[in-house]
Amino acid sequence: MTGSERFLCADAARIRGDSMVGTAPHGFAWVLIEYRGGWPANGFEGLDLEPETKALVFSAARAARARVLLVRRHGRRRSEGPRHWAVLRYENSGAHRQQWGTWSGDEDLAEIAGALGAPGELGCPPVVLVCAHGQHDTCCAVRGRPVGRTLSERWPELVWECTHVGGDRFAANVVVAPDGVYYGGLDARSSVTAVEEHLADRIHAEHLRGYTNLFPPQQAAVAAVLGRFGPAGRHDYVVTETSRDDDQWRIRITGRPPHPTAFEVEVRAHRTPPCQLTCRGPATGSAVDYEVTSIRAG
Repeated sequence: MTGSERFLCADAARIRGDSMVGTAPHGFAWVLIEYRGGWPANGFEGLDLEPETKALVFSAARAARARVLLVRRHGRRRSEGPRHWAVLRYENSGAHRQQWGTWSGDEDLAEIAGALGAPGELGCPPVVLVCAHGQHDTCCAVRGRPVGRTLSERWPELVWECTHVGGDRFAANVVVAPDGVYYGGLDARSSVTAVEEHLADRIHAEHLRGYTNLFPPQQAAVAAVLGRFGPAGRHDYVVTETSRDDDQWRIRITGRPPHPTAFEVEVRAHRTPPCQLTCRGPATGSAVDYEVTSIRAG
């Protein structure tokens, strides 16, 4: 690369062949705050909001281990009218819960703290989040915004652009919440296919980064099962047992008919050579790859 060329982390990751399996951040709750102005590089933390309200939301989200994301509709830059906020919560039973509200003044966001402690409502449609946080990473804008536009044209009520979700080098990244499913390496065409199949409860291994209720080696194990036996519903496979020996894991998974009923997956972790992992972070670092070494029925 010459000095005049721009480094793009997603391009570099594809050239290296970086694996995205097992890279979904662990978590069960999301706080969405519609913000139509410019997004700071550090998202919600960088907003100039009323200090007490901001601190209340931040501390409540941290206590609930919720990820706070700024969101906006693609291409809509109107400034008038109330903005939305939401608390989305994943439950292992599949009975995901949501609570929505609106805010005009900063103090209205204090309601988020109460919503994080409330059960929330059932029966709401999932939310499709597309990372388009260009101030955080160039690839999130270059690759994320075209995906945001395409998905918004197809599902205008479900899709929001959002701030950093993690894994810039896997842009374009899409998160379906509160299902807690991360997809990466998407473009306009593949994103429509992935979301369409997801909404039909058919999750494919291709482009899957992982399920946020699972830890990285468990995510890799489930993705391997989907790759071997084909797409399945979000809760068709369940991790029932995990054991670790140094950098290797043995993970037992059970499935619901018509899928295989039980098998063991062995996963090995190893560190990649140091490289530049993000567009805006010139320092080199290494990542952890999770390699599935065997899948055995029984």
